[in-house]
Amino acid sequence: MMTIGQSIDRVDGRLKVLGQATYAAEFEVPGMAHAVLVQSTVAAGKITGFDTAKARTMPGVLAIITTEDADKLRVTGPAAQQSVLFPLLQSNDVYYNGQHVAIVIAESVQQARAAAPHVGVRYQGEAAVTTMDGALDQAYVPKKFANGRAEPDSRTGDPDRAMAEAAVRIDETYETPIEHHNPMEPHATIASWSGDRLTVWTATQGISGAQETLSGLFGLPKQNVTVVCPFVGGGFGCKGNTWPPVSLAAMAARRVNRPVKLEVTREQMFTSNGYRPRTIQRVRLGSDREGKLQAIRHDGLMQMSRPELGEFSEPVALVSRMLYACDNITTSHRLVSVNQGLPTYMRAPGEASGNFALESAMDELAVALNMDPVELRLRNHTDKDSTSGKPFASKGLRACYEQGAEAFGWRQRTATPGSMQDGRMLVGLGMATSTYPTNRMEASAMVRLMPDGTVLVRSGTQDLGTGTYTTMAQWAADVLGVAGERVKVELGDSRFPAAPVSGGSMTSASVLSAVHQAASQVRETLISMANPMGREASSPDRWRLENSVVRGPAGERRLADLMSAAGVPFIEATVHAKPDPDAKKYAAHAFGAQFCEVRVDPDLRTVKVSRWLGAFDCGRVINRKTARSQLIGGITYGLGMALLEETRVDEDTGRITNANLADYHVPVHADVPDIQTIIVETPDTITTPLGIKGIGELPTCGVAAAVANAVYHATGIRIRALPVRLDKLLV
Repeated sequence: MMTIGQSIDRVDGRLKVLGQATYAAEFEVPGMAHAVLVQSTVAAGKITGFDTAKARTMPGVLAIITTEDADKLRVTGPAAQQSVLFPLLQSNDVYYNGQHVAIVIAESVQQARAAAPHVGVRYQGEAAVTTMDGALDQAYVPKKFANGRAEPDSRTGDPDRAMAEAAVRIDETYETPIEHHNPMEPHATIASWSGDRLTVWTATQGISGAQETLSGLFGLPKQNVTVVCPFVGGGFGCKGNTWPPVSLAAMAARRVNRPVKLEVTREQMFTSNGYRPRTIQRVRLGSDREGKLQAIRHDGLMQMSRPELGEFSEPVALVSRMLYACDNITTSHRLVSVNQGLPTYMRAPGEASGNFALESAMDELAVALNMDPVELRLRNHTDKDSTSGKPFASKGLRACYEQGAEAFGWRQRTATPGSMQDGRMLVGLGMATSTYPTNRMEASAMVRLMPDGTVLVRSGTQDLGTGTYTTMAQWAADVLGVAGERVKVELGDSRFPAAPVSGGSMTSASVLSAVHQAASQVRETLISMANPMGREASSPDRWRLENSVVRGPAGERRLADLMSAAGVPFIEATVHAKPDPDAKKYAAHAFGAQFCEVRVDPDLRTVKVSRWLGAFDCGRVINRKTARSQLIGGITYGLGMALLEETRVDEDTGRITNANLADYHVPVHADVPDIQTIIVETPDTITTPLGIKGIGELPTCGVAAAVANAVYHATGIRIRALPVRLDKLLV
């Protein structure tokens, strides 16, 4: 029975509900000690010395590692490019408040935590720039932008002339704050050495990347490093790189010659693993009186750490290069260096922040034109990337607008701000477009068919909670024609066939392509074994596998007998699947339309999102239940961005002042309405023969703009700096 496209329960759901899924910090390793990080209390300067005498004599303390005696790591060369080159205790330089400067290792975590505050650190402080506002005049061009897949600046046509001649113009600045990922599971690593072999159990979105980083830093052959991560308690991008705590746990384990567990505290999650950087974006739009865009200019300033820590660029203006039909587009990206940690990918990096600016500006243009916001977008719909000129591999955005507006009841919206009420509450309706690139990378998988008709699938990918275990089982089962419960999936181990990082919404397109090819090879081998004379070989669909019996035109044979006759214990295929080079001739994106209803208290100015509908073109759907889970999860993530999330920094000290879940607010049940979703299946069979588009990041894009646009419709007040808070409506 075919299951692709159906709502199949998660194969790992029962384990998680019963608390039987083992996460990184939960592995039991005999003789394990515990490590705790010590962090800097200044934002810039040099360490001049340590006072560790008291800490070393405290109960249970085994060792203290500081910048003065840390193992020297190989922080240069190709392998190191996979890591985040924070000072891994390799230097006395301090670049931000909260930087790791020492490790305390003790018999128990309680003993390590008790001793850590007694590690005295002496500093020679230096002047620090802790926020972007103090360095905007020092913005610079990124050296390596968007992982080398794009240039920081772009220009098509003559935007200056077109803007000057445009009948209607919008010129506004939009801001997004620092935001932190805050998955339920903090970073955790258990490291264990056996001679020159290292095993780490760690919370990661990229097993293969972690293996390569650790092998490079410690000068080990890659096969000498094993990385294990069967389950991830959320990542959202903060577990995509191999951050310093992983390597420091390995350093600590080697120092005390026993396994060491290092769990990052919730507070340290704000300084250990990146964040979504603050952005300041100026967007200028020019159109004719009918709403046809004549010119787009999008200039982004993004927060960066000190250059010594590496470089990360938030590609906020990429969305403006491709989303709407326009012959004259110019974009730019500039970085502003401050004394904060290195930013990183956070769910829908670049597009989430950039989409807020562009889609807010489009709403402002609709108001200036006295035009319906959906109609404005339809008038500027395009079937090709406006900057590259490449046609889209597939695009169902027009259907998303139309089906979404109809299901949401958009026609009931009256245009005048403040014109809709429910009792005393002001009601606002807003919408925005979603888009995110669909990516695919090389990936490998192994499929093994056993004599009893069960199937084993392995890949060195990881499941962030998105349903990878389930979709891999579904796909292999359908190709081989077996029941899903007869398929066992193993992943989360670097000893399995290599797969890319789980990020960029590419796991399904990448890994399932390998699973498909491997399972297809197994099926072909099976048919040839069952039909050695080649009869009906041109009709493989006439063969089927039922439990442990193969049935086809040539009769039926038991699997065990076939394999015994062939002298094999099982049928196995391992495939390394690569994207088609011709796919680069196309622009590959997923799309969507977000529709939002808010209620604003006219006196208290509180904002409540009361209704939501998202319509999404996300290609071929593998599992409707896990797909909907991703869609509503991404929308919820966007609601946090729109209304709640903001990391606050003390300008004098550079210290993050809300590094906890009491003061850093994320959405809870009371903040989230019932979310409706519509899936418009427009398979992309060009970039992947399976027709899959990425779905993880897409639904976060457009949410913040839709909320801000709805708030404007309810109140007439335009919020151009996130989050939308009641104090910004008290004007």
